[in-house]
Amino acid sequence: MPAMYSLWIVGRNGGLLYSRDFLPLPPIEFNDKLRLASSWFGMCGIAAQLSPVPDSSGIQLMQADTFDLHSFHTLTGTTFMLLTEPHTPDATELLRTTVYELYCDYVLKNPFHEMDQVVKSELFDHNLLALIGAINRRWGVGLVQQ
Repeated sequence: MPAMYSLWIVGRNGGLLYSRDFLPLPPIEFNDKLRLASSWFGMCGIAAQLSPVPDSSGIQLMQADTFDLHSFHTLTGTTFMLLTEPHTPDATELLRTTVYELYCDYVLKNPFHEMDQVVKSELFDHNLLALIGAINRRWGVGLVQQ
């Protein structure tokens, strides 16, 4: 059954700006999340430089036996990472459209927010939880409230 597990937003310098779990996962220390986000950011940057395709954004999908990691790199250098159940349909498109639109509407349009600042927006959290909750419920999966 498809499910969305977690969303991470990584800044232009590789720092973790936002982390939200939607379903219960094995506990990961915050410092480990920082290291994982930074490592993924670095691997995507190296992959973009090594790619034979001009203007490549690097790695967009990593598939494992137990999860898929979808990655969307914006023109401003911000990276969105969505951890999902393997073969979850439309996850990449969800990142490129709806999640990015929520980020633009509720984070970037906030006059008190600066680029590469930790995301602290209740409106973004609320609307993101509503979106992912609706998707997970449609698939029959419960949502974790944090």
